[in-house]
Amino acid sequence: MLFLVTRPEPESTKLKGLIEELGHEAVAEPLMEAELMPEAIDDLEGVTALIATSRNALRALSQSPYLHDAVAIPLFAVGRGTAEEARHLGFERIAVGPGSVTGFAAAIAGTLDPADGLILHLAGDVLAGDLAGELQELGFRVLQPVVYRMKAAEALSDGAREAIGEGAVDGVVLMSPRTARIYAGLINRHGLTDAAAEMVHVCLSDAVARSLSVLGDVPIEVAEAPSLNAILEVIQQVGDRLDDKHLPL
Repeated sequence: MLFLVTRPEPESTKLKGLIEELGHEAVAEPLMEAELMPEAIDDLEGVTALIATSRNALRALSQSPYLHDAVAIPLFAVGRGTAEEARHLGFERIAVGPGSVTGFAAAIAGTLDPADGLILHLAGDVLAGDLAGELQELGFRVLQPVVYRMKAAEALSDGAREAIGEGAVDGVVLMSPRTARIYAGLINRHGLTDAAAEMVHVCLSDAVARSLSVLGDVPIEVAEAPSLNAILEVIQQVGDRLDDKHLPL
């Protein structure tokens, strides 16, 4: 079974390898590319905690002259992947929070006192929610520089268009609502809506699945939790089910 992996690099190639370890085929087709802006980090004075909600935020920090000072500051990270990136950069005091904005803000508020100082949220250009706003409502002072932006693909690659059009792609892996919206728009632009109706769309969350609504009634499977292990479990289940379907009678 062949899965199309839509994550940005380098995560796309990594997920492709994990899917292949499950015994299925996969093709990396990143639908977004990160542009890092380390120059947006211009001061850490008075900062008593950092927030990173993605690996790209930390990659931007790694190119900043402030990395040496930053690793001594406590870091709140969303997801194990972001925490792993932080450890790789030299952070030692890392707290991993939940994926929801409200839950993450509550976790930070349960650890820090607003009187401690500034919180620096290393943000992207598009945010899933208003984390800074929720923290400010709790009395915290928050700085939120945009340290990376995600550029959307303007077209599917020739290889992907051909494979989808020929019915060679069995599943599409979608890990964020924005990626799903980009994918749906490109499917419509390339006239591949009929082909999309034959592919299983493996989504990290209900929010990702809802972002495919413009494609109509396409097959969708949603992970039980917004985690890499959960998405791999769904991929395995979908792959095994499709393999059984194609077994000779």
